[in-house]
Amino acid sequence: MKDSNKRFNYRVRRVRSKIEGTQERPRLSVYRGHKHIYAQVIDDKKGVTLVAASTLSFELKGKLNFTDTVLAAKSVGNLIAKKAIEKGIKKVVFDRRGYEYTGKVKVLAEAVRESGLDF
Repeated sequence: MKDSNKRFNYRVRRVRSKIEGTQERPRLSVYRGHKHIYAQVIDDKKGVTLVAASTLSFELKGKLNFTDTVLAAKSVGNLIAKKAIEKGIKKVVFDRRGYEYTGKVKVLAEAVRESGLDF
């Protein structure tokens, strides 16, 4: 278990070393837990979360039968994009953390793009 955590943390650091969120182009960070998926738009210069959404969000709670599915990830992607556009954010930098760009992470990213955010 320790080895897999070390490898994951190495991937997280490697990805984050290349990505930085600014006020003009904040970072869209994704966290994939066992039961839920979370996304937040972060301005790294100020160290502030501008927008956040997850399967636990008020807007999605009770509407999803399961919170650990690809459909739930798509819903979170649509919600985070809607909230970001309402705040005037049109461009972001995608931070997949240490996760591979497949499955839920990919579906969330595609939903964000379809909803109007550019990255």
